[in-house]
Amino acid sequence: MKLSVNVDHIASIREARRATEPDPVAAAVMAELSGCDGITIHLRSDRRHIKDRDLELLRKVVRTRLNLEMGITQEMMKMARKIRPDQVTLVPESPEEVTTEGGLDLTKTEAVVRKAISELKEAGIEISIFIEPELEQIEKAKAVGADIIEVNTAKYTEPSGDSVKELERIRKGANHARSLGLRVHAGHGLNYLNVQDLKEIEEIEEVSIGHSIIANAALLGIGEAVKRMKEKLVG
Repeated sequence: MKLSVNVDHIASIREARRATEPDPVAAAVMAELSGCDGITIHLRSDRRHIKDRDLELLRKVVRTRLNLEMGITQEMMKMARKIRPDQVTLVPESPEEVTTEGGLDLTKTEAVVRKAISELKEAGIEISIFIEPELEQIEKAKAVGADIIEVNTAKYTEPSGDSVKELERIRKGANHARSLGLRVHAGHGLNYLNVQDLKEIEEIEEVSIGHSIIANAALLGIGEAVKRMKEKLVG
């Protein structure tokens, strides 16, 4: 299973003091040197952590795969077409949220998403959509032209939730997506413990993990934190 490291919260630490360090670009380079398979960032409309400068530099230095998470706004569409990351993951975005809350609801946004995907594909960008592991949502993702779905694993990772039930829901969703020809990624709330069962779902080819790795990096260093996560995924 591949690992894409989300370096947003390196930028969050930087912005806590409105300083110049730590640098998410440097963190991305160190994560790649430590064995990760990609770098993920979320450029938010309010620029609360990742900045335009970070995205521009990351496009120049990332040697694995750069995944840009973004809301579907005119500003972000323009930025994506200009920078041309390897992959764009379309996500819902609200100014009030601390982190992304739930998957993109394609029953409400189908027309907008379809148009955005068409424009981004013209720029040669591969498209993922962050959605719930629900069959209807997965089928709509295929219909609007996505290449990949990223399954929202939040309910699976909640301590008070039914992880067995949610794991089975993810398994069924991933299987259905693969049967439609979609590639399957997963993310949200994953850590060194709960990722263990998820890696047994063979349809999931990649996970995106940010907070847990960065939290451990604060104690161990980012290189060691990334190496330990990769060991969990391939062991």
